[in-house]
Amino acid sequence: MTVVAVDSPRPPIVAIAGPTASGKTAMAMRLADRMDVSIISVDSVMIYRGMDIGSAKPAPDLLERYPHALVDICDPAEAYSVERFCNDAMTAIASARAAGRLPLLVGGTMMYFQALFQGLSRLPASDPAIRERLAAEAAEAGWPALHRRLAEVDPVAAERIHATDPQRIGRALEVYLGTGRSLTDWQRENPPRSPLAGERCLQVALWPQSTAHTRRAVAERFDAMIEAGLIDEVRRLFERPDLHPGLPALRAVGYRQVWGYLAGEYGFDEMRDRAITATRQLAKRQRTWLRSAPGWRARNAEATEATESLIMNFVAGKES
Repeated sequence: MTVVAVDSPRPPIVAIAGPTASGKTAMAMRLADRMDVSIISVDSVMIYRGMDIGSAKPAPDLLERYPHALVDICDPAEAYSVERFCNDAMTAIASARAAGRLPLLVGGTMMYFQALFQGLSRLPASDPAIRERLAAEAAEAGWPALHRRLAEVDPVAAERIHATDPQRIGRALEVYLGTGRSLTDWQRENPPRSPLAGERCLQVALWPQSTAHTRRAVAERFDAMIEAGLIDEVRRLFERPDLHPGLPALRAVGYRQVWGYLAGEYGFDEMRDRAITATRQLAKRQRTWLRSAPGWRARNAEATEATESLIMNFVAGKES
């Protein structure tokens, strides 16, 4: 979806996306110091309570100063769908506008952004029993095995879904097992429609200055998370009898690797290497998605003043 005409009757919406460790949250806070905004988190891990350090969630004092909608809205045992995110995000956008604030969507979960800007197809309702069965199978055989199973029944979906993306693999298989028809067939018959169709939107992608810079930043940030108590944070989750590693919350990068360490699957050094590698792979997938997704305007993550000027001019109607 490209930026729509300036004469849209309603106030605009600004979205800031970018790979892991690109400075999205810092940019949002800088804008909040200069503009009347409502920050709306677009992050599939920050939604969970008790998952603070590993999600790079802003500290409580910062959240008090810069409130974020859609943070701490779920327990890690809960399922949270892309459709629910869209509904929650649209409610947050409406609340921001009712308060006279600019809706500022900020995060790195690209499937959430895709759903907002490119839309969702109408699909069958989720089936908790099938979802739990698939999670149990994944816990035993691994998500790549379920991805191979998906490739047999829906090769088109399997081609675009990464073999380590549990939520999308699970949802595609859930649709097939529940209806006997592939996710691809459902999507073809129910073309997506963006909930933001007709809105005046600016989509800004923060771009790290280099891949090497991202690699260093990822390693430094994970080490800082360990220093801040990430292992103890995951241990509290690990000790809960209602949680298991097949849950979407605990498949998150960083949490998954620390959980394996606590389960005795490998030592500390291997855990660190696995987590950093997985985070770098996530950042690469985020960059790849942003390169191909329509409507995003790449900006140097270091050029904060220029990006702020772009956004402020857009909001003022000086740039479309």
